[in-house]
Amino acid sequence: MNPRQETILKTVVEEYVRTAVPVGSKAVADALDLDVSPATVRNDMAALEEEGYLAQPHTSAGRVPTEQAYVHYLKHCVHAKAAPGVEKKLKTAVGDAEHPELALRTMARTLGELSGELAIVATDDDRSYYAGVSNLFDKPDFHDLAVMKAMSQLIDRFDEVVAEAFNLVPNEGPKVFIGGDNPFGKDMSSILVKVRFPSGHTGMIGLVGPKRMDYGRNLGLMERTIEILDDSND
Repeated sequence: MNPRQETILKTVVEEYVRTAVPVGSKAVADALDLDVSPATVRNDMAALEEEGYLAQPHTSAGRVPTEQAYVHYLKHCVHAKAAPGVEKKLKTAVGDAEHPELALRTMARTLGELSGELAIVATDDDRSYYAGVSNLFDKPDFHDLAVMKAMSQLIDRFDEVVAEAFNLVPNEGPKVFIGGDNPFGKDMSSILVKVRFPSGHTGMIGLVGPKRMDYGRNLGLMERTIEILDDSND
């Protein structure tokens, strides 16, 4: 992949994240300040498709990122974004160590609201909470009946899946799982991190959403949550 193709791939991913609509070469050409013709953009997109980074739904002339594209994008293009305006809500969500169960529920609900994803909060004493299921069902990615069925099955065995996921998460920093590597399902991605809560329990917080999720925004939100939890534990 040459530098221009990488720029085109980044643009396709970010446009698809923003719109959930297959991205055409004209949209890419309009979004980029490249001294090349639309035909060159089309050729580059065709090359990216041949290399497995883009796919073309049969009903559309546009292209969508593949799982391979998201993995490449995460590795080479994503930077955690500052999460403006969330400080007060996150500090409230961390809550009072004297009321740990309420604090965990509040944290799950707040993370779901701020991210627009499914948020999970779990502790080492087998308490787990989630919030934001409706966030996922509102997304076009989950209008497919097979995906909705998989999501429903995930909720049915939520505690079991959380326990499996806990063993996959390293002890330091957020870990992103995309598609086939994601314990919450191959049609989704998740961002998970192990934490220590003010109650003294260790545990895990996470966001689960479509592969089309805004990785930069969600990583920024998770990193800020970790910082606030660390401050509360000092």
